[in-house]
Amino acid sequence: MRYFISSVPFLVILIFLAGLSMYLPAIHASIVKDHDTAQILFYFGTLIMMLSIGLAVATSNRVSRHITRRHLLTLTSSFVLLPVLFALPFFVRLETTEFFNAYLEMLSCFTTTGATLFPQEGRLPASLHLWRAQVGWLGGLWILIAAGSILAPLQLGGFEVLARQQTQALRTHNQIALPNARILNSSMVITPVYLIFTIVLWFLIFISGETATDALILAMSTLSTSGITAHEGHIAQSGNFFTEAMIFGFLFLGVTRASFAKDIHDDRQFSVRFDRELRLALGVTVLLPSLLFVRHWSGALEVEAEKDLMIYLSALWGGAFTVLSFLTTTGFESASWTDAQKWSGLGTPGIMLLGLAMLGGGVATTAGGIKLLRIYALYRHNSQELAYLVHPNGVSGARDYIRRIPERGIYAAWIFFMLFIVSLAGIAILFSLSGLDFETSLVLTISGLSTTGPLTALAGAEPISMIELSFFAKAIFSVSMILGRLETLAIIALFNPDFWRM
Repeated sequence: MRYFISSVPFLVILIFLAGLSMYLPAIHASIVKDHDTAQILFYFGTLIMMLSIGLAVATSNRVSRHITRRHLLTLTSSFVLLPVLFALPFFVRLETTEFFNAYLEMLSCFTTTGATLFPQEGRLPASLHLWRAQVGWLGGLWILIAAGSILAPLQLGGFEVLARQQTQALRTHNQIALPNARILNSSMVITPVYLIFTIVLWFLIFISGETATDALILAMSTLSTSGITAHEGHIAQSGNFFTEAMIFGFLFLGVTRASFAKDIHDDRQFSVRFDRELRLALGVTVLLPSLLFVRHWSGALEVEAEKDLMIYLSALWGGAFTVLSFLTTTGFESASWTDAQKWSGLGTPGIMLLGLAMLGGGVATTAGGIKLLRIYALYRHNSQELAYLVHPNGVSGARDYIRRIPERGIYAAWIFFMLFIVSLAGIAILFSLSGLDFETSLVLTISGLSTTGPLTALAGAEPISMIELSFFAKAIFSVSMILGRLETLAIIALFNPDFWRM
């Protein structure tokens, strides 16, 4: 059985799993007496699984001569084609929208962007909200699996910064493995951990006062950093601080590459204590909320707002939670974040949220953005270069961690940073050509490239109505989400002639 699975194109396996995943929201719909939704999800799930079985039989004897190319194509195809399957039951059940809107909604979920075209309350039944969150959860799991089994061997997705740390044994294993062997091995390592974290967070949110369905949606959205919710406004509908506190703790999984599988990078000296990504995230989470608190406090003094210690603590908490949420490209908004604005009478600088989303989370996590490891490598390199300018004849030894970042890794980080900026400028221009103003174009561009959908509702002067965008603008946003999820270097690799000659 294992040999048969290893000999089938992995995209076919993903199609089978896509159909199987429809059974969970179908069961939920049946429990809540939404029989129309249950039937649609069950029928489409069964049909898609039958289709995948037929494809598996037809393609099981096809052997690819280049495993790496096959896997990268599978990764790219999955984010383009699987949302089509996910959109089928969504489109049929909703009835009142175009199929492309349903596809864009599912693509947003599967890339863990989380931007939505539909009002979160009233139009969609609870089971479809669960389906949206589950698609985002599956997208997060898939990118984690792909990080260790596809992107790491190709030195993409942030691994190019640590290219020298990949051992010869790991490279040899990646070369001789069967086409799907390393993906299956990575799945067996990551999936149980990912599932256990989700169940634990679901239970903690549930006992804090949320309903079982809302708790599951929040747990899936937190682990996948998709930011998908079933309600408008802040995440904790019960108003319980405990819900936000639990989510805050699990958001740190999106800033360190040691979250799910330590064997991805094979760094014996790596530890959470000296994890530069985690320490950089902690610094940002402490510094920015403190600056925001001072800003709100000064605004409150001007309007002679009530001086209350709980208001101060609430403002600090709201800033810390929201900053970490957008840094991990999740996009949850704390209830205290809104309270702090009401307290001081000042709005929130959307440019700060855009900047946090661009920084992004950790390598080999579900977070998007530029990634903290690249930012750290560029920061330390620039610090050394400035020191050489001040003391050109000085001699100093770099710390151990700096020595472990090869020069080609710093160069690759700089190349990616420039490609990200060029992609941002190009996509923003395309949005402007579609008739959108500069602010809306910038918000949509960063939202797509950083996979942070809630920016469309919070970063601009007014929330962006995704459903009212033109077809051209929606198509551009679709491309930006795929580009942001796969990253520019992986896309460029597909267009490299040498890649196809191998």
